[in-house]
Amino acid sequence: MATLLIHTGGTIGMAQTPDGFAPRDGVVEDAVAALVASGKVTGEVDVLRLDPLIDSALATAQDWARIAQTIHHHRGRFDGFVVTHGTDTLAYTAAALCLALPGLAQPVIVTGAMRPLTVADTDGTANLIDALAAARTAPAGVWVQFGGKRLHGGRVRKAHSQALDAFTAAPTDRAPRVTAPDPQLSPLRPHEVALLTVTPGFSAALLDHAATTCDGIVLRCFGAGTVPDSPALRAALRKAQGKGVPVVAVSQCAEGGMQIGTYAAGKALRDSGVVDGGQMTAEAAFVKIHHALSCFAQFDAQHAYLAADQCGEMAE
Repeated sequence: MATLLIHTGGTIGMAQTPDGFAPRDGVVEDAVAALVASGKVTGEVDVLRLDPLIDSALATAQDWARIAQTIHHHRGRFDGFVVTHGTDTLAYTAAALCLALPGLAQPVIVTGAMRPLTVADTDGTANLIDALAAARTAPAGVWVQFGGKRLHGGRVRKAHSQALDAFTAAPTDRAPRVTAPDPQLSPLRPHEVALLTVTPGFSAALLDHAATTCDGIVLRCFGAGTVPDSPALRAALRKAQGKGVPVVAVSQCAEGGMQIGTYAAGKALRDSGVVDGGQMTAEAAFVKIHHALSCFAQFDAQHAYLAADQCGEMAE
């Protein structure tokens, strides 16, 4: 079986320099060659480096599209794919790939490392071995393999800034792929999307500014979907609705998700046509708005797309 490893950057491929860790050519390539030579990885593995390599903090929708295009372009030759990526925005990229590749027929395994392959106590080697094995055995879809766990790419989030098992994902029976009759590549373009966190005394002026200047808004709400209801907040939400700016509400809680309408304090959301994000993470909601805006010109179509579970990102 043939696997394509797409190296995009991140800690896994870095080495020590006088100024700190920085990307170094050949780190991932040499590690994969050594694993194949030792028999720890079997089958054909090709490595494709996407230049320029990026620090994942600098990743944009254009980078998500570049990775998706690479996978789609090579889908006829390889049985599975591994994407090495920096950990800080890995969850965004995994969610973006879930939505960008409808009808995906192979497993795509996103991985990385908390410690570079060039240090003695690296976790990168184990993650590479696990990811390359998963690329041969996992069901079709986009998965994150990290710290000994295989996680749903549309539900994953980084839960720890230093631990080697830094990622988690709420379970679901839905596969991390959009169902389609044949492999497709969805358009994905950059847009101005705001991610706002509701706080005690939340500034409705901030939301109003986002409704005025942004193409879409993710609103991280209290609990199951409450906000500090006020005339100013309602006016800002109505402005977004009137301008055709989609708003998706997600919960600040790590577990449980949204259920708009449970409390009266969430009535402003329901009355303003805000999309109930269900179980979506903030990362998945942010990415999904980019996809909705890229795929549909009309607000109603965008709203319908956002309100429907596409790849298990919203489901229980």
